[in-house]
Amino acid sequence: MKIQATTKDAYKLLHEGTLAMAELEANGIRVDMKYAKYIQKKITRQIKHLTEQIKNDEIYKVWKKKYSIKTNLQSRAQLADVLFNLMKYPSEGIADGKTRISADAEALEGVKIPFVKRYVEIEKLKKANGTYIKNILIETNSDGIIHPNFSLHLARTFRGQSDHPNFTNIPTRDELIKKLIRRCFIPRSGGRITDIDFKGSEVNAAAWYHQDPVMLRYIKTDPGRMHFDASMALYKLPAELMTPEIRYNGKNKFIFPQFYGDWWLSCAKSLWRAIDRQDLKTANGMPLKKWLKKQGITCLGSGDPKSVIPNSFEAHVRDYENYFWNKQFMVYKKWKDSWYADYLENGFVRFLTGFIVEGHLDRKQCINYPIQGTAFHCLLWCVIRIIKLLKKYNMKTLLVGQIHDDVVSDTPDKELKNYLEIAMHIITVELKEHWSFINTPMQVEVEVTPIDKSWYEKKEFKI
Repeated sequence: MKIQATTKDAYKLLHEGTLAMAELEANGIRVDMKYAKYIQKKITRQIKHLTEQIKNDEIYKVWKKKYSIKTNLQSRAQLADVLFNLMKYPSEGIADGKTRISADAEALEGVKIPFVKRYVEIEKLKKANGTYIKNILIETNSDGIIHPNFSLHLARTFRGQSDHPNFTNIPTRDELIKKLIRRCFIPRSGGRITDIDFKGSEVNAAAWYHQDPVMLRYIKTDPGRMHFDASMALYKLPAELMTPEIRYNGKNKFIFPQFYGDWWLSCAKSLWRAIDRQDLKTANGMPLKKWLKKQGITCLGSGDPKSVIPNSFEAHVRDYENYFWNKQFMVYKKWKDSWYADYLENGFVRFLTGFIVEGHLDRKQCINYPIQGTAFHCLLWCVIRIIKLLKKYNMKTLLVGQIHDDVVSDTPDKELKNYLEIAMHIITVELKEHWSFINTPMQVEVEVTPIDKSWYEKKEFKI
């Protein structure tokens, strides 16, 4: 599988983009070495303390009795056997849907006991220490600046990629690891770390391809309303009983998975589990499962697409998926079908930005790669343009990182307003002038740290 630039504009983007990524790498981001060394030692002590607590727990004694000298705290198979077979805790962690029980992260979320809580925290701390803190300390130069590698030719989705360390993989979802790691990164003296997020970039990019009028109307009038409406339908809620948490689940456990090729059975399972794990309630405080029961839905379902239980949550999500693709976004669906059919006939897919991708692609890759690649090319074009203007105006702001849909900068406080004005104009005005296929508003969200504070402490910044 390979990507080729088929136009002068595409080649120029790749050429100048490579130079821009090299500049991000050369700029580097400052590391609070004192904090990084301190937190490494603190994490090591905390792991030791939690391990001692685990070994004094009754569950560990059962574990030790069963496995004797073969007891291995790192073994998820042993943990699953102890929790779900010996101790009889209820498990949703069925790995293949029928027989094999798993103690993966998803299964452990449903076992709310101190032993499991400590076990999970130990795993998180080990990951923070081994995967992140250790590599940050190794890769940081003597001047306190770390220079992650940024490249354009390795990611299979044709987005940006990073290593040594992987800057694009700095945690955001797990609050514990996010806090431990992001506090390592600080601005240069008198500066602020600034994040500019190309909000909804891949949803926008998809619309540039499929031109679904319903999707375009959502994007142009109220992009968040699509997630709100879907969440209401999925949980059978009126608007006045909706909450941000319920909307979040509709967005991240149905809308986006569906866009990237998931299906109703998997989505139903994720949406149902989220109710208990997040203790979801309606806006008036009623437990969400109690609400669903009042609507006639009392169980998740069989887990088998060939024997769907009537009035189950699976049946409801299946029916909503059918409406979602065959009525609400039927133009989007027709595009996906015709797009893949064209690939099977021609052997390649063509990006709006002037690239073609050849080689073996499955249906998901065929549809997702152009969308993800085009969204990233928009960000890349903006990065190139921002760097040129920063140099033109002799500004000291440095672009120091790129994370999926985010551009990260180290900005002197006195330049913050000017930098954001430059970036906003490029993203919302110049980008659309450069590529005429962009027919949706380009929206951004900005987060900025206080002066001399760590990346973890960034907050929304209104422009």
